[in-house]
Formats: sequence, structure tokens, C-alpha cells
Amino acid sequence: MTEVVTRVRAMCLALPGVTEHVSHGTPLFKRARKAFVQVWPDGHHQNRFPHLWCAAPEGVQELLIAEDPRVYFRPPYVGHRGWVGMDLTDPDWEDVEERIDAAYGATG
Repeated sequence: MTEVVTRVRAMCLALPGVTEHVSHGTPLFKRARKAFVQVWPDGHHQNRFPHLWCAAPEGVQELLIAEDPRVYFRPPYVGHRGWVGMDLTDPDWEDVEERIDAAYGATG
């Protein structure tokens, strides 16, 4: 198990009512029946680096990508719903926790 998965898992499961599932071979975290974070420790499709996808409040995806396009990106499949991708190659763990908390809140 990678450090990325271990740390993301701990942050997600510390939130009330969160369950972990496996989707496409990677951890997916849900609040009730709504997914809010998926972590890709070995990358996914063209993004061959560790990253996560997380739900985001309306308009946040665009702001984050404009602020730091080296870290944030529009993920495939869920990007059109406002989700944001986050590169975890050299993560700022406080920022990761903020994104996870915001994703959790966006699904409440």
C-alpha cells in the first residue's frame, strides 16, 4: 500500500459516515451513497502520476485549475460534473485535506 493511499484513506475515513469501496481497482470513498473522493496511486489513463479526483462545489474546479494548473486538472468522466483532479506526486498534505473536506461537504 502506498503512502498516498494510506494518507488519503485516513483523511476520508476520519469523516463521519464515510465508507470505502473499490472502483476500477482503486479506493473510492462515499458519504452515504455519494462518491466524493477516488485515489489513483499509480495514475489513470494519460495521467501517469499519483492523483485523486474529488467532488467540488460549483465553480471551484475552474478556480483551482487557474490558480495552479501544475497541481489541479479536470479529470476524465467526472470533470464535467465539477470534480477536480489533484496531482499527488509531491503533495501539500494540508491542501489535500482541505480538498477532501470540501469534497465531503459538497456531497452533503
